[in-house]
Amino acid sequence: MAIAEKRLRNLEGRSEAQVTLDLPHAQPAEASVARISWHGWPDCYLIANDKVEAVLVPAIGRVMQLRLAGEADGALWDNRALDGQLHDTALNHSDPDEWINFGGDKCWPAPQSDWSRQRGRDWPPPAGFDSSPMEAVAGRHSVLMTSPVDSAFGIQVTRHVELDAYLPVMRIRTEFRKVRGDAVRVGVWTITQMEDPERVFIPLRKNSRLAGGLIRLTEPEPEGLRIEAGLLSIRRPSLHCAKIGTDAPSMVWVGANLIVRIDAEAGPGEFPDGGCLTQVYTNPDPFPYVELETLGPLATMSVGDRIERTATYTIMPRSEEDPETEARKILGC
Repeated sequence: MAIAEKRLRNLEGRSEAQVTLDLPHAQPAEASVARISWHGWPDCYLIANDKVEAVLVPAIGRVMQLRLAGEADGALWDNRALDGQLHDTALNHSDPDEWINFGGDKCWPAPQSDWSRQRGRDWPPPAGFDSSPMEAVAGRHSVLMTSPVDSAFGIQVTRHVELDAYLPVMRIRTEFRKVRGDAVRVGVWTITQMEDPERVFIPLRKNSRLAGGLIRLTEPEPEGLRIEAGLLSIRRPSLHCAKIGTDAPSMVWVGANLIVRIDAEAGPGEFPDGGCLTQVYTNPDPFPYVELETLGPLATMSVGDRIERTATYTIMPRSEEDPETEARKILGC
């Protein structure tokens, strides 16, 4: 995308199509925002710099793609069978337990074990957090998406998605706002569905509070789980789901041509699921994806309270044949 000689006017508070200014001299490319249609959805947003692009679909409240600039494919998994559909129209209302899985990046309230207490059922995810249409406002190099208020939790979600001006980095700041209802104890939980990788890597904390640095959240455990010189890695089993959790702040997804590092915002507090800051879930066939998840500390929210967490995504092309060498390179270990 040729954006080196273009700069966006500030679009804060507006939702019109892209506006550009011609500059008299070439300058380093900054990030830009453009309105696009994508896979059958109108009124989507493309955020781009000269290294990376992100696609947002407010109609389903998701970041649906993260890719290298100018490429058609990227790292995020998307369910192409649901192209252009909305949550309500895709839902089979005869099945109250049905979940419409569009893919991409989303957020839920943690821990999932408390959903039943708050809303009388533990599945599907709360409607205000998952796939509901969001209002979107474009800025110069970012987009702010705002959800409806979830009826069970009384929480409204805002997601501020931005690209670094010059680096292959996306940041998503997710904020929960308690708008109404009784106090509730929750944490910010971000779930990023990604294409089937060669391996996923996590550098375990040397001073971890978890036995062995991880928690096995399902049985059986992920395929090919191994720990070498402090670096945990797994593959996706094709026949069963699996999930692990750690208190490490970084995860690395290594695909055939791409590598993505996701960094969680660390800090004090009680974290969900026995102390997890990051989690990896692997899904079986016929939907070959993995989820790289970040979690914030639990907080008791009353009306007027806000909590937020930022996840940082760095995407780069593969440069090493060995996936572990690739992971150690981007982690600097």
